[in-house]
Amino acid sequence: MTATTLIQNADTVVAWDDSRQSHVYMRNTDVAFRDGQIVHVGPGYAAGPDCEMVDGRGMMVMPGLVDIHSHLVHEPINKGYTDETGSAGLYNSNLYEYMPTMEGDDEAAPHQLTLACAELLMSGVTTVVDMSVAHEQWIDILAKSGLRAYVTPMFRSARWFTRNGHVVEYEWNEKAGYQGLERALQLIELAQKHESGRLEGMLCPAQIDTCTADLLRDSHAEARRRKIGWQTHAAQSLPEFHEITRRHGLTPVQWLHSLGVLDPASIVGHGIFVDDHPNTHWSTATDLPILAETGASVAHCPTVFMRRGMALRDFGRYRRAGINLGIGTDTYPHNMIEEMRHVGYLARLMAQTPRATTTGDVFHAATVGGAQALGRTDIGRIAVGARADIVMVDMTHHLMRPSRDPVRSLVYAAADRAVHTVYIDGRRVVHKGEVDSLDYRNAAAEVDEAQRRAEALVPERDLVAGRTAQEMSPLSFDVV
Repeated sequence: MTATTLIQNADTVVAWDDSRQSHVYMRNTDVAFRDGQIVHVGPGYAAGPDCEMVDGRGMMVMPGLVDIHSHLVHEPINKGYTDETGSAGLYNSNLYEYMPTMEGDDEAAPHQLTLACAELLMSGVTTVVDMSVAHEQWIDILAKSGLRAYVTPMFRSARWFTRNGHVVEYEWNEKAGYQGLERALQLIELAQKHESGRLEGMLCPAQIDTCTADLLRDSHAEARRRKIGWQTHAAQSLPEFHEITRRHGLTPVQWLHSLGVLDPASIVGHGIFVDDHPNTHWSTATDLPILAETGASVAHCPTVFMRRGMALRDFGRYRRAGINLGIGTDTYPHNMIEEMRHVGYLARLMAQTPRATTTGDVFHAATVGGAQALGRTDIGRIAVGARADIVMVDMTHHLMRPSRDPVRSLVYAAADRAVHTVYIDGRRVVHKGEVDSLDYRNAAAEVDEAQRRAEALVPERDLVAGRTAQEMSPLSFDVV
């Protein structure tokens, strides 16, 4: 039996009230944990002689955030390149013309992962679903970071590309899709056997339009057999929406439903372009009821789509329809608190009312909603019996004040700058805003160099016109 850690007399604790099925504020409260599990939430904990005391005065204690949709190995290198890009002939999507031109090499992969993991930890994330292409250091770095991570290797039956900027083409290789599935299962088994006990797995047929019906069905069946999660990108762009309706006469959500792959352990990545979205002009209004009735979750990642002028309509509407929503940091920066801010602001903008959603609803999605999507009741909450995934926020930070409503101050003002300490499974992984386990500053420098190498390859990767990086993504100002 290890020693008990006691966070004593925290100014505010965001605790879980099971009777209300809601987070609540508790003032001047103790939180104690032992062996990676919370054993007490409330005032007046009787500390024993073996207790490690942590001063909670001036702190808000909240549950670790749950990020259900990230691409940690791929996204950091795009910073400064894909901020303002999008194909005019493909409804401003960035997926087909621009993203394939900026890819990190094998040397960059561990550095991108290291940098992204550090960003997540310093923004209060304790659980992440990493949907990436495998590399040999993937599991080791995730374990070293201290994160509770879901290793989620993507696989697919086809690659997409465009040769003219207005038509998406697909190069099919169904055998490669199943080979990818087998490799994913092998990696997931390795993750589940890891001595840390914090690594799990999820199956991810990469995109609804790049996977055959058989691969979608078979991967889902295998996920259910192994009792692991399943996620795919769907309803994430108008070209994809039109491609699926052209192939099948059904929307992406309806197509997934017809295949029998939507259930409470399934996650739809993005789920923006549903049948009654104003940009799809479709003839039905059944997508949201389907998601609600099947119990499938939606991974909402607003930042990457805001860059293209796209948005889910709207977060509050999905919640009222009975759909479980979680939040993901699909893109750089991997800052979950800033992503939460965008969720709230965008919901109100799309609904054209400040009453579209509450900060409490957004916080629920970033914690309990994400946990529900992963089939867990032991994370995303401060409650006796839950895992000790805990974030301490410095309420004395000037950006947290006034602190009438500390979660609002965190989400709309302070963000990661006020995150002081993070525990995962009772082990401290962030202290005074710094990650000790990862050399993220060196990783940042390495990713910077990797981007320079990738820029030199942009002309050969641009199938449309062989443009340079500067032509595809001009700098904000001319260099003189």
